[in-house]
Amino acid sequence: MNGTIDSATEHQPRVRAALGAALASGPSHAYLFRGPRGAGKRAAARAFAAELLATASADPEDARRRALLDPSPHPDLVWIAPRGAQHLVEEVREKVIRAASYRPFEGGRRVFVIEAAEALRDESQNALLKTLEEPPGFVHIVLLSSEGDGLLETVASRCQPLDFIPLPVAVLEARLAADGPISSDMQRESARQPEEIAAAARLGAGDLERARLLLTDDGRELRAGAERCVAAALAGETAGAPWAALLARAKDAGAAAEDSTREALEKEVEAGVKRSARDVGDEAKRAGRRVRTAILDLGLELCGAWLRDLAALAAGAEEVVYNRDRLSPLGEAAEALDPARPRRGAELVQETRRSLELNVSEELALEALFFRLESLLS
Repeated sequence: MNGTIDSATEHQPRVRAALGAALASGPSHAYLFRGPRGAGKRAAARAFAAELLATASADPEDARRRALLDPSPHPDLVWIAPRGAQHLVEEVREKVIRAASYRPFEGGRRVFVIEAAEALRDESQNALLKTLEEPPGFVHIVLLSSEGDGLLETVASRCQPLDFIPLPVAVLEARLAADGPISSDMQRESARQPEEIAAAARLGAGDLERARLLLTDDGRELRAGAERCVAAALAGETAGAPWAALLARAKDAGAAAEDSTREALEKEVEAGVKRSARDVGDEAKRAGRRVRTAILDLGLELCGAWLRDLAALAAGAEEVVYNRDRLSPLGEAAEALDPARPRRGAELVQETRRSLELNVSEELALEALFFRLESLLS
C-alpha cells in the first residue's frame, strides 16, 4: 500500500483501500470525498493528488514532494477554497472549467481539488457539469464536501463517492490536546482542563472542526446557553424564553455570513460578472440562512446531549456522559430524576431539529419545544 495514502487515511480504512485500488487499477476522472469536517478529507485529497501526479511524472519523488506542500507549487495541481461563505463563480470558471482544457505543464496529469464543494453556487455547479461528465483524459477532479445536501444531485452523480467516517473520540481528544491555545483569549484558553477537552471530543461527534469550535469562547457560550435552556425547563422557568439567546446567536452568525457573501458577490459584479441586484440579495440570504440553521441546530444538539447526560447520570451510568467537565451540575440536576424523562426530552429535541428542516417558524418551534420540556421535566 502507498505510504503517502496510508498516513493520510490512518483512521479511514475503507477510503484507504479505495484509493489504493484506484491507483493500482486506474483512477476515475471525478471523486466526491464526503463526510464530517475534520475527518481527514483534505489530507486524503492532497495525498491522492500527489500520487496521481507522481505516477505520471518523469521524476515521481519531486512531483510528490511539491504536490504535498501546502500551498503547492506544482503547476498541475489546482486547489481552490471559498474565500467567504461561498466560492467565487468566476474563480471556478477560470481555475477549473477553463483550465481543465489545458494540457499538463509537466507529466501526464492535472488534478483539480475543490474544497467545501457545498459552497459552490448553483451557477457554478451547473457550469461544472460538462467538465465532470466529459473531462480530458488527463484531468482528475476531487470535490470535498461536509454537507452533501448542498450539492446538486446532477453533480454528485457524476463523481465516484468516498465516504469518510467520523473520527473516534480518542483521536479527537489527542488532537485537541495537541492543538494548544486556539482562541483570542490566550490566558483563558491556556488554562483549559483535560475534562473540557474530553467533553469537546465527545460532543464533537467525530467532527474535529466542531470539537475545536466548542473550545473557543463562542463554543463555550453555545454550550452554556444550551445548559441554561435545559435548566430553565427543569426549574419551570421557560416563561422567560431561555431559548431566545440561542436563537439570537444563530441569527447573528447568519447575518454575518449574509453580509460577507453579499460583499463577495458585489466585488464580482464590480469586476464585470453579470448578476442582478436581486440575484446578489437572494444568494446572500441563502448563505446566511445556511449558517443560521447550522448554529441553531448545533445549539439544539447540545441541549439534547445535556438531556442525554442527565438520563445517564440518573441511571447511574457516569461513564457514558459527554459533558465530562460539567459532572457536578449534571449530578445535582439528575438527583431523584426518572431517567426516562430526560431521555424522552432528548427525543423531543431531535423531533424539533427535524421539524426545522421543513422551514417551520424557528421561534415557534423553540417555544413549543421548551414548554413541552418544562411539562415533562419540572
